Amino acid sequence: MQPWKPKWEKRLPKQLSVNTLDAHGMLVILSIEVSTTDTSEVHSVKALLDSGAMGNFIDRDFVWTKGINTRSISRPILVYNVNGSPNKTGQISKVVDVVLRYKTHSERMLLAVSNLGKQNMILGYTWLKDHNPEVNWQTGEVQMN
Repeated sequence: MQPWKPKWEKRLPKQLSVNTLDAHGMLVILSIEVSTTDTSEVHSVKALLDSGAMGNFIDRDFVWTKGINTRSISRPILVYNVNGSPNKTGQISKVVDVVLRYKTHSERMLLAVSNLGKQNMILGYTWLKDHNPEVNWQTGEVQMN
């Protein structure tokens, strides 16, 4: 029998994958605002759009520096690289619950807390698939449909 999980935790995937980006300047970075759902603090963050990432992530050091509260999850989420090997940052054991705002778009979401290196946030394939934004790769402009 599976242990009881809160409703929010049941929405999390059992595994995630991240992409090692070698985009040669083909990056799209969004200026995002996140508002914490528990304290309503607002933080500006740059988010990388990454269709190779199968999930939405926020950097562990960014979370720690800003004092954002995290939620522990009962069963860690495995993280793999695109080639199937385990990611060196390890498993996801914490998430943050935020309201994400980009231009006129707003949504509540859970972000997996991980070591992202140079990035503060990654919006991955699942976000791109759900919203299907129009991306102008030449200007870096993103329009929500």
